[in-house]
Amino acid sequence: MLIKPASAVLIPLFVAVALLSGCQDEQAAAPAGKPAPQVGIVTLGAEPFELTTELPGRTTAFRVAEVRPQVSGIIQKRLFTEGSEVKKGQQLYQIDPAVYEATLKSAQARLASAKSLSDRYALLVKEQAVSQQAHDEARAASLQAQAELERAKIDVRYTKVLAPISGRIGRSAVTEGALVSNGQAQELATIQQLDPIYVDVTQPVQDLIALRRDLESGRLQQAGDSAAKARLILPDGSEYPHDGTLEVSEVSVDEGTGSVTIRAKFPNPEKELLPGMFVHARLPAGVREQALLVPQQGVTRDARGEPTAMVVGADNKVELRQIKTERAVGNRWLVSEGLQPGDRVITEGLQFIRPGVEVNAQPAGNVKQAGQSNGQAGAAAAGQEG
Repeated sequence: MLIKPASAVLIPLFVAVALLSGCQDEQAAAPAGKPAPQVGIVTLGAEPFELTTELPGRTTAFRVAEVRPQVSGIIQKRLFTEGSEVKKGQQLYQIDPAVYEATLKSAQARLASAKSLSDRYALLVKEQAVSQQAHDEARAASLQAQAELERAKIDVRYTKVLAPISGRIGRSAVTEGALVSNGQAQELATIQQLDPIYVDVTQPVQDLIALRRDLESGRLQQAGDSAAKARLILPDGSEYPHDGTLEVSEVSVDEGTGSVTIRAKFPNPEKELLPGMFVHARLPAGVREQALLVPQQGVTRDARGEPTAMVVGADNKVELRQIKTERAVGNRWLVSEGLQPGDRVITEGLQFIRPGVEVNAQPAGNVKQAGQSNGQAGAAAAGQEG
């Protein structure tokens, strides 16, 4: 049997190891010649921003009047259309006045008799033909008859049920022929004044305390002339075209909800707002002079759900920042921690990078830059994709 020398066996092994090492060197050297990935960035700048608070609430009529009879009787006529606008002093119902007109005539007769007797006694008392007491009693009877006449006139006037305020009247609770009485619990109809209209919103007391602390510490500035203004979001998500004004805030906290009620008044010329509607009111909270608004494309979430942002550092290397977002403002986030003015936040190419990688930063094409129109932003995005 022929035995091969050991050197003959080792030579092919050495050759294989050398070839393998060469391939690994080539693979390791390959990334060194690859160009840095290109990313789109947005350079942050501080800007004044007016913070607003959006609170839920309901609309309430500016005035509400429940129409009730002030005399008893049978309803003869209803003189309005249900759901229509009525004016203050407009007649709504007619109660049968026959009994009250008869009482008025009787009061007129009693007054005439009492006044005649009082006048006659006034002449006789001078001649001492009647006593002073008889004259005083006759005069008192005359004054009482005059008061009864005035009361009879009032009752006749009350047979015409008039609108106490101007506004929109609802359904009638009675019809012709119904018997009504003075002081009854059932209202005949309800009138609501809808222009202007109130909006009562509720704010959690902890939010109110936090807002006051931010104002006291200087983190927020007073909103100035717009502090008393309010905007309204309708149930369909649209914005109400008229601005409102803040009227009053409750001085006590609701024990059941832990919130305070704020009332705003809105003009309602088109009668678009109806009592009882659920709406949202936007109230100015204050102005943050050095606010950072970061495009939402540049904010992601880690495994714990915390917001993060990729930033290009001074050496063009990617840095991962943990940030704190307060609220969404359109297509941007209001960031309070983790970023500074001048930071270059990556909004494009995030899927191709990781922290520590050197990148080629270019202005982002998927975010509208300051002074750039929507058309220019779209063209820039198309050019970058190309």
